[in-house]
Amino acid sequence: MIGKRISGRYEVLGLLGGGGMSTVYLAQDIILDRPVAIKVLRQDFSDEDELRKRFQREALSATSLVHPNIVNIYDVGEDGDLQYLVMEYVEGQTLKEYIKDHAPLAPAEAVEIMKQLCSGITAAHLHGIIHRDIKPQNILMDREGQVKLTDFGIAMALSATALTRTNSVMGTVHYLSPEQARGGMATKRTDIYSLGIVLYEMLTGKLPFSGESAVSIALKHLQEQTPSVRALRPDIPQSLENVILKATAKDSAERYPSAEAMLRDLHTVLSPERSGEAPYEPPPIDEEATKAIPIIRDEPASESTIGTNTVTSSSPEPADEAKAPIKKKRKKWPLVLGGIILLALFTGIVLYMTGVIGTRQAEVPDVSGMTAEEAAKELEQAGFLAGETDEEHSPDIEEGAVIRTSPQAGRVRDEGETIDLVVSIGPEKVELTDFTGRDHESISDVLEDYGFRNVEIKEEFSEEAPGTIISQDPEAGEEIAPSQTDLVLTVSKGLEMIGTENLSGFDEQQLNDYAKRSGFNIRIVAEKPSDSVEAGRVISQDPEAGTELEKGSTIEVVLSKGPEAKPVKTYIQAITIPYEPSEEEAEQAVEIYIRDNTRTMDQPAESFAISADETRRIRLEISEGQTGAYKIVRDGETIDEATIPYE
Repeated sequence: MIGKRISGRYEVLGLLGGGGMSTVYLAQDIILDRPVAIKVLRQDFSDEDELRKRFQREALSATSLVHPNIVNIYDVGEDGDLQYLVMEYVEGQTLKEYIKDHAPLAPAEAVEIMKQLCSGITAAHLHGIIHRDIKPQNILMDREGQVKLTDFGIAMALSATALTRTNSVMGTVHYLSPEQARGGMATKRTDIYSLGIVLYEMLTGKLPFSGESAVSIALKHLQEQTPSVRALRPDIPQSLENVILKATAKDSAERYPSAEAMLRDLHTVLSPERSGEAPYEPPPIDEEATKAIPIIRDEPASESTIGTNTVTSSSPEPADEAKAPIKKKRKKWPLVLGGIILLALFTGIVLYMTGVIGTRQAEVPDVSGMTAEEAAKELEQAGFLAGETDEEHSPDIEEGAVIRTSPQAGRVRDEGETIDLVVSIGPEKVELTDFTGRDHESISDVLEDYGFRNVEIKEEFSEEAPGTIISQDPEAGEEIAPSQTDLVLTVSKGLEMIGTENLSGFDEQQLNDYAKRSGFNIRIVAEKPSDSVEAGRVISQDPEAGTELEKGSTIEVVLSKGPEAKPVKTYIQAITIPYEPSEEEAEQAVEIYIRDNTRTMDQPAESFAISADETRRIRLEISEGQTGAYKIVRDGETIDEATIPYE
């Protein structure tokens, strides 16, 4: 094959690996000028019509998977007898090789890898595709540490055909779910079981179940609980061991309901809040269920990918062939020859009719959004038959409406072929987590994983640290459909900051009004004299005006006592008032006027009458920088006055 050009486009450069049914080559896409990986179905299998059709159908289905953690499938085709699949080329190594070189992995690294795997599996399950063969050999790691799942859908195509040929369950028995070992149908929770085994292997470097044969290992998957990883590594938190125990529960109903739910759990599994988590107690194993499995025996392993085994289900053989009666063999060649002749005649008739009449084909109609009944009628009108109806949660399609068909709409198929329907049962409801008390930025990934229709952030001042969620709507514990839910988170802005006003000149009433209006506490810390500020009003404040303070802070103010008292001196002046009556009067009226700190000249300080000369002592109190004065009036005439300075 090396050097060969497939379909005139893919030039084969070298061999990458091979398995029992296919070989993988490195090739160059000469049109897009990029390296690709080509999986080629082995020649002896490509001759089988059923396998070839199923290989193409599943491969085409897998082309719809576009996700950073899934190996992209670019093309599916035929070149003569070659059936091939063109995939993204990932330069790196398999997870199995990485585990061999680095295990046991640190819990944080193992969780990061598992989150990528769960993200990829979630995308696949949303497209209705179950992997069925998750194992480290099918997980690629590039040089940046990004992991990518490969062989989506192809494992189902090959294993299903192999089952019809050999009655065998194909796959790596070390990662086989109990329902697969029992011969039951694989579901989405089958992939979750295998993910749990992969997580166990990354953390311990070992497989949980081992034995001398594939049968003994398969029986352990059915009959034994998954061993404790903490028994090997006590440093692993109980919360992480619980993820493994829940994912690998024997009863699929006890596992995570979806890969998305497992992913959500992994986002918080190493958080300090879960450090004291109690051990997960899996329900007891149903002994009757394990007895109901078919008899399993080993067969020689065919050429396969490293690490894979074949577990075969068959009817029991007689215990002692020697005791069986020996019958005389009859010649069978006449019967065989007759059968061959009849088969050739029938084949010829079919080929002739096909060549004359031809097989009519039609395009599968798009019936998404219709009810199952409407879709069945539409398919019948297009020449197809409505097949099985499967139900699936959908965040976008209303309950009872068709999500998609298998084969997909737009594919060309033979008329009369059965088309299966996938019908929505509405969005999956989950119990809403309590987000209060957590930092908004730290849970952004968790909110994104929920897939809410809208997340609204409201901010309020509070005593909580900025960024802390103080309330949520809907409340924690409510059953919600995230895709139809608007989540409102109220986030703290911290304590409210307010700029202080200029309080200069405020009296006590104005201060009380400002305290009520602003939310500040006002405290009078002192009173000081002031020549410029009226007594009882604010002279100064701390902090000063314009300072940003938290609401409820205290502002200290100093009030004025008015001007400071000055030194006072007392002056005593002796004055003699002469008596000079007229002929008609016997007495004379005298008035003394004084101006000092307590009196003015508006009113007389003293009034009296004299009938002779009289000496009086005048007392004046004069403040520093001021002057005093007196005036003597006798019978309405000023007879003496003087101004007295402060000395």
